[in-house]
Amino acid sequence: MVKAKKPSAQQPQILRIASQKMAVVETRGDPNVVAQQAMPALYGSAYTLKFDLKKKGIDFKVGAPRARWPNAHLAPKKEWIGIWGLPIPSGTRSLPQKVPGQTVKIETWKYGTVAQILHLGPYSAEEATVRRLHEFIAASGYEIAGIHEEEYLTRPTAKVPKTIIRYPIKKKRKK
Repeated sequence: MVKAKKPSAQQPQILRIASQKMAVVETRGDPNVVAQQAMPALYGSAYTLKFDLKKKGIDFKVGAPRARWPNAHLAPKKEWIGIWGLPIPSGTRSLPQKVPGQTVKIETWKYGTVAQILHLGPYSAEEATVRRLHEFIAASGYEIAGIHEEEYLTRPTAKVPKTIIRYPIKKKRKK
């Protein structure tokens, strides 16, 4: 498996990514509102895990957050389901729960062949980038085979937000 790398330009690409164990929080609602609920729980668990592992001599770097949006643009934004995740070490069996009322679960996110593109700019301006990625997938002989995912390389308040937009894909069946 080739490890996923951040695209250096805004060109779509197809690559293979290994499955990844993730710390996960699920939300429902406008991403601009619910992220403020999800992130403290997610990062609280991940950083507590990091410090617990450090005491055992294991180095773990907390990576960029990701989110999967199974019903984005299919429902009103206030009803969007967000599945927020942070990569964690593969041997993790449990996570510390740091925010009462917000459960952080462990899941394995399956990848395989994916198409992705780097979006520069605010999330509100992603539509053209997503359309470009969809067109690239179709022109390359593939079709989308899973949920829209975003990997947030910068904070939303960055001067130029950077987001990787990703879809699992599969070859189109010949007719």
